Amino acid sequence: MSFLLDTNIVSEARRRTQNPGFARWWGGVSSSRLYLSALTVGEIERGITKLRHRGERDRARAEALTEWLAGLTTQFSERILPVTAEIAAEWGRQYAPRKVPSIDGLIAATARVHELTLVTRNLADMAGLGARLHNPFD
Repeated sequence: MSFLLDTNIVSEARRRTQNPGFARWWGGVSSSRLYLSALTVGEIERGITKLRHRGERDRARAEALTEWLAGLTTQFSERILPVTAEIAAEWGRQYAPRKVPSIDGLIAATARVHELTLVTRNLADMAGLGARLHNPFD
């Protein structure tokens, strides 16, 4: 089984002190089975950009995160999935009956189209979108 990592999962992986359930799951899964959505890269970059505009102290943190993101995109290079027309159509079918944040819906559609299990802590928004879900925090 392979997995698509939601942004909150990527953020947890970076923490020094991780949730125990997450740490067990993360330590037991092969990195070759992990995928990212290009949207996750965008969400992280948006957070970095917000930090840059806050002040000098946050700019230093933004630079550290920029380096981390560069390493992450290199590590995942061939396993970063774009939003394709097929994924957009799947999102449209999911979104019509149930309003969810667009990025969450597109990430769920990516998991569904690629037959990946979506790893997320955000079960409230992702449930009912047709993707297999896994919450390693439980």
